[in-house]
Amino acid sequence: MEERKQKEIEHYDIKAESQIKESSGKRQKSDFEGFKPLDLASFSFLYKLLSECCRDKIVLDYGCGNGIHSFFPIKAGAKKVVGIDLSEVSLNIAREKARKEGVGDKIEFLAMDCEKLEFLDNYFDIIFDGGTFSSLDINKAFPELRRVLKPEGCLIGIETFGHNPITNLKRKVNKVTGKRTGWAESHIFQQKDLDAAKKYFNKIEVYYFHIVSFLALPFLNLPGGKLLLKLLEKVDSFLFLNSFIRKYAFKVVFVLSEPRKTRI
Repeated sequence: MEERKQKEIEHYDIKAESQIKESSGKRQKSDFEGFKPLDLASFSFLYKLLSECCRDKIVLDYGCGNGIHSFFPIKAGAKKVVGIDLSEVSLNIAREKARKEGVGDKIEFLAMDCEKLEFLDNYFDIIFDGGTFSSLDINKAFPELRRVLKPEGCLIGIETFGHNPITNLKRKVNKVTGKRTGWAESHIFQQKDLDAAKKYFNKIEVYYFHIVSFLALPFLNLPGGKLLLKLLEKVDSFLFLNSFIRKYAFKVVFVLSEPRKTRI
């Protein structure tokens, strides 16, 4: 296994082990970042997209980690969800959640390399990416995603966008403090990656979030923190009317569909 992949596994194993200690058996509801994803307009929009298209579908949670997003498609009517990751410690957390929630017949968690998928061609109706691309070689990931997606299927994802100098600086600090790996810090998702997706998908839709509202994230668990977030998200909506500013969004939600099944 490549050294970069081994470092990613070690990083997320340590995070998962820390989560196990901190939760002390309590049901985990927050992401590794310390907030509930649905607190943010970006994730609320993402889940809305998922809820509209996953009923009776087979869904791949691509880089599922501890399963923080894996159970929503089931609740929204998905026929089956398969979560894959290389962190066995994270997968064990997800499996325990599935056991406690009694959905083991509809959800499966597998140790698998996201760049070398072990599924048949045209297997999944929906692929969900909850922020995995920065840990991967995108040029190896896209061909595999296209291969396993049905012709009428789509990939729905959310990623941190890599053009905002403030959030990029924070990411560099996170690398120094051990909250991010060197690979993830230097491979943050960017416009060039959306452009690269055009080789594999005919239709690409992109939505932009958090140009100033990301400043509220450190205060979300404090009194008034969520109100501050909502106010700043309203400011975001106004600012994103300017197409030039969209590049500096903190998060992007995207839908990739109409996979190209032949090379161009």
